Amino acid sequence: MNKEFKRLAYPYSVWLYVLALFPALVMILLIFLDIKGIKFGEATFTWDNFAFLGERSTYKAFGYSFMFALVTMVICWFLGYLVAYWVFRSHFKNKFIILTILILPMWSNILLRNEALKNILEPNNIIQDLLSKIGIGYGIDLYSIGLWENAGYHLAIIIGLVITYLPFMILPIYTALEKIDYSLEEAAIDLGASDLQKFWRVIFPMSLKGLITGSIMVFLPSMSGFAIPEIVGKGKVVLVGKIIEQSFMYTNYNLGSMLAIIILVLILGSLFIVNKVDKEGETLL
Repeated sequence: MNKEFKRLAYPYSVWLYVLALFPALVMILLIFLDIKGIKFGEATFTWDNFAFLGERSTYKAFGYSFMFALVTMVICWFLGYLVAYWVFRSHFKNKFIILTILILPMWSNILLRNEALKNILEPNNIIQDLLSKIGIGYGIDLYSIGLWENAGYHLAIIIGLVITYLPFMILPIYTALEKIDYSLEEAAIDLGASDLQKFWRVIFPMSLKGLITGSIMVFLPSMSGFAIPEIVGKGKVVLVGKIIEQSFMYTNYNLGSMLAIIILVLILGSLFIVNKVDKEGETLL
């Protein structure tokens, strides 16, 4: 019977090898080849492709990507924990409905959501138009903020990333909080702990699994993605995802493959960390 069920996994295995593993191996091969396009017959072995990593544009893109991902993750820490803890402590009979409302925007297309956000952040947006109908003058142009170079575009990208990936922080934290045994809280109260001490010494340490899982689920797509910065940031800030997209679009497969493999290594490393922190996958349920 087990063998029959194993056969059902054959189509998935073929899909995994053909559409995931094989392209990854090809990208690893392209890193070490001097090649135009994908004409492997004319390719020669070289180490020169690693010089791309030393170019100013490359490490500047990595710097921006890391900065945006880190800021997004920190903001999601604060907002995500507040929301998750509020739902956890609420007296709603069906908390699933609240969680469904929180993740409802994720059911719509991410590109459409960020196009709508870009419209709201621009002058003469739909909110301003609606308010003008009832005589309220309202206007916002985030992109014109001049605190530093491209400050408005940086803020717009962070807002877009936070709004998009915040649910990925809320759900793991909430799941970790729900799995805390209430008797541990009662024991802390019996031992004379205040509400604040109970939180920092019992609840928060036991919810770290969810916080770590959520951090990885927010940090990685924030660092590697290109659609949100491209739409909300109007292409003013070049990140790693944008360089990868442009590299493959203009047949610079060597650079695109190298950066894509670096991101892939980061993803695999993060999955390893999640597996070590949460071996049962409790925060992913």
